[in-house]
Amino acid sequence: MAEQIDAQKAFSGTVAPTGADVLDADRLAEWMAANVEGFEGPVEVLKFAGGQSNPTYRLNAKSGSYVLRRKPFGPLLPSAHAVDREYKVIAGLYPTGFPVAKPYGLCTDDSVIGSMFYIMAMVEGRTIWDGAMPGAEPATRRATYEAMIDTLAALHTTDVESAGLSDFGKPGNYFGRQVERWTKQYKLAETEHMPEVERLIEWLPATLPEQTRTSVVHGDYRIDNLIYHPTQAKVVAVLDWELSTLGDPLADFTYVAMAWVTENGGRSGVLDVDRAALGIPELDEMVERYCAATGRDGVPDMNWYFAYNFFRLTGIIQGIKKRVIDGTASSAHAKTMAERVQPLADAAWSFAVKTGA
Repeated sequence: MAEQIDAQKAFSGTVAPTGADVLDADRLAEWMAANVEGFEGPVEVLKFAGGQSNPTYRLNAKSGSYVLRRKPFGPLLPSAHAVDREYKVIAGLYPTGFPVAKPYGLCTDDSVIGSMFYIMAMVEGRTIWDGAMPGAEPATRRATYEAMIDTLAALHTTDVESAGLSDFGKPGNYFGRQVERWTKQYKLAETEHMPEVERLIEWLPATLPEQTRTSVVHGDYRIDNLIYHPTQAKVVAVLDWELSTLGDPLADFTYVAMAWVTENGGRSGVLDVDRAALGIPELDEMVERYCAATGRDGVPDMNWYFAYNFFRLTGIIQGIKKRVIDGTASSAHAKTMAERVQPLADAAWSFAVKTGA
């Protein structure tokens, strides 16, 4: 059983940045005055406690509150922490009416705060860290899960061309490229030999599923990367677009479906909770809802996709583990995360076995 954490408490709110996380507020205010429409300083800089990969800050200014996302400082793995890509997808989706924060500007000049960053609007609302949603009514839980799936379906049916994102990724063979990418990232961040990962590196590329559709893929779509309306079961912003690209929408759908095969442990999993009593829909209901909204007859057997998703998480968490060892990890929770690598690899291989590996 995963260690139970009060994620709501651990990841919520802001803290005063310390050490390497401190930004030059004067330089930042100067840049914002020149580049952010309607901005009025001075600016107070606070860091969000949650989040792992790209350090994220709340900026309070005379003209209101903003959010800044930047690349971590120090040596980084290639293609990781692509805040410019994040900015591009948000700027493309915002005019279509899809729920993302309003983008204000991207700064590619490292001399302003020490790394590339972008500024977007601060969207007020609720972040749900625990998929069991303690204290909520069953009807609210159901509506919250339905809104999560409906929003994903809306993303996958967004016209890529009209969002100006037709060059945001390569067409076709999404899973092939992803398996290659995460194998490479894993190898670059490898800290010890793991037989399960070696087997997956061999098995996944040999068993790739056929890709029948291409859409914008979020890459990390789950309940705690959404901001819900303060009082309604409505998604007002989807966050954390760092891994987004054009690809197979089933990657996102099967990733969010992982909640149903993952123990809760205070996070997004709902495998071991009493879903019927809580009002949390079953996975087959979510499949049906998603298919109806996206015009599909159904989804293929999900075990291959679960193996792939757990493999990819292994790669991501291995990257964090390497940064913990190198001393560049962005969050106090990083050390706990690093201990999850082996269980993730085991889970990935167990789903591969279910598909006949």
